[in-house]
Amino acid sequence: MANIRNRVQLVGNLGMNPEIKAFDNGRKLAKFTLATNESFNGVNGQEKTETQWHNVVAWGKQAEIAQKYLQKGNEVAIEGRLTYRQYEDKNKQTRYITEVVLSSYVVFPGLKK
Repeated sequence: MANIRNRVQLVGNLGMNPEIKAFDNGRKLAKFTLATNESFNGVNGQEKTETQWHNVVAWGKQAEIAQKYLQKGNEVAIEGRLTYRQYEDKNKQTRYITEVVLSSYVVFPGLKK
């Protein structure tokens, strides 16, 4: 039961190719965005689609695999955990970021939107 306390599962399309950063110790970080869509009927009965963008990060071997197999437009199912962090930008403003730290994913072959 402890494994489901901070678990996220999303299916969507990559909004960009993974950005890869290699560190001095050889470890890699991949960052990319994932768009998920939800359709619903609006007030006038017309169908509307709402898109949510999610920041995703992958470390180590997952980053290497993401670099090799993921590309903008791919439809993927991901699983990971939510993390929150903050930093100070160049204007001394505090910025907050919510990210999904990737643990696994599946690429749906041949499906690009």
